[in-house]
Amino acid sequence: MFKFRILSLVMMLAFAAFISIVPATAQSFTVQILHNNDGESKLFPAADGYGGAAQFLGTLNSLRFDAFRNQIPSILLSSGDNFLASPELQASLNLPADQAPYDSRVLSTFVYDALCLGNHDFDFGPEFLARFINGFDPTRKAPVFLSANLDFSGEPSLQALVETGKIAASTKVFRGREVIGIVGLTTPNLRNISSPRNVRVNVAIAQAVQTEIDKLTASGVNKIILISHLQGVEEDLELIPTLRNVDIVIAGGGDDILANDPSQVIPGDIIEGAYPTIVRDANGNQVYVVTTGGDYRYVGNLTVTFDANGVITNIGDNSGPVPVIGKVNPTVTNLLEPVSAFVNSLDATIIGRTEVDLDGRRNSIRGVETNEGNLVADAFLWQARELAASFGTATPDVAIANGGGIRNNNIIAAGSDISVRTTFNILPFGNFVSVVNPISADQFKFIMENSVANITPAGPAGDGTGRFAQVAGFTFEYDVNGTPAQIAVDGTVLNRGSRVVTITLSDGTKIVENGVVIAGARNVNVVTTDFTARGGDQFLLKLALQHLV
Repeated sequence: MFKFRILSLVMMLAFAAFISIVPATAQSFTVQILHNNDGESKLFPAADGYGGAAQFLGTLNSLRFDAFRNQIPSILLSSGDNFLASPELQASLNLPADQAPYDSRVLSTFVYDALCLGNHDFDFGPEFLARFINGFDPTRKAPVFLSANLDFSGEPSLQALVETGKIAASTKVFRGREVIGIVGLTTPNLRNISSPRNVRVNVAIAQAVQTEIDKLTASGVNKIILISHLQGVEEDLELIPTLRNVDIVIAGGGDDILANDPSQVIPGDIIEGAYPTIVRDANGNQVYVVTTGGDYRYVGNLTVTFDANGVITNIGDNSGPVPVIGKVNPTVTNLLEPVSAFVNSLDATIIGRTEVDLDGRRNSIRGVETNEGNLVADAFLWQARELAASFGTATPDVAIANGGGIRNNNIIAAGSDISVRTTFNILPFGNFVSVVNPISADQFKFIMENSVANITPAGPAGDGTGRFAQVAGFTFEYDVNGTPAQIAVDGTVLNRGSRVVTITLSDGTKIVENGVVIAGARNVNVVTTDFTARGGDQFLLKLALQHLV
């Protein structure tokens, strides 16, 4: 017995010595990080055959199976804009309020670990977002919706989800004995581009994120991923040098495509950087940044190896965006049958025909006057004038349609039928047409300064962002070399701008000449959407509204 004990002790010491000399690579952890962003209710494939939710899940499961065969665990993350106004979403909006939206049912089948809250997730207000989150299939793994810089205490439907853990600032994902921390981040510009109502937005995003990272590291987590929706990867690249102890950033909101080889992307798509792009954090450590194009056209596939200290030591050769085509999941196809029937019914109802090409391309509509933009603004003005008397409102002089509200992003060819679905594609948001109480000539000039504030002299046509105004009832000229208006995220006017040169109403009345408001220029009645009238895209038209239907 004594000899056995001595032998056992010797063996234990030898085993302990063996353990102590095992290299760090033996304690490494490899994980497949699957990701997407900006799905935006594009539930069906595009005309080129790529994308769609059924093919997305088919591609996703194929990638998961490849990792499983190699004994590599997977996680799935979304970087926001998980639904969007569209004919597809309208099918859900037509359902009774106690029924789960189709997007929720479909995304449940993807089995996310966490999803970031993007700006479009608030477009239909807090109650619909709560309905979307609660609509995930309870029989499947429940994902967590993340944002470190949003406070939901002013919205009961969302705060209830915070209290049940369905919404959080950060979360932990467990794979075996390994723990991965996930932090979410939403654009600080949320209030100006969506409808969060009483959700409070912390614009000190670096501090908000670092607080969550520090909580995770203090609890022993040494592998941390930030899923963010800052509207473009450039914003993430600017943020990272202010952070510490984040390993991977998955960006959303910009539809940027990062890849290492043209063979990894859909023909015609433009590669905007390496996958992953490497940036240094505040401590000089490497941070790996990835993102993909939206509309379920890609699954991002990042395979990384961490050492025992949580340092990334290797990026898998198979890492990169994976185009979504060819692998169809029948479960999703069946879930989408009612949506398909609804969309087809919209397609079948023809209301007109266009005799000219109508330019609704994103990069046109957000930076230059287009004939489709004119058509939309003309429609606002015509309808408001027709209904003004019956609603007891002033007859509007002018109309403004923010470019971000026009969403079809294509040219409708001459000779094409215009169906009800076409109108949804052009104007998918459920806005009211609204007449604003008369505004002064000075304020009119200022809101037009805002509309051209983001145009850059050397930039592409579409760099004006969603605030660029398509107009009716007046013409205006602007000089892109003038000083742009500046408005802080909280609405504080920092600079009123000096780009607008002339504004002339259709009846010939001059409002602005040579960059100066005409002395004694009259007030102007404006018709626009209620989103714009409430201050969307920082138009600062927050006056009493009279809604028209």
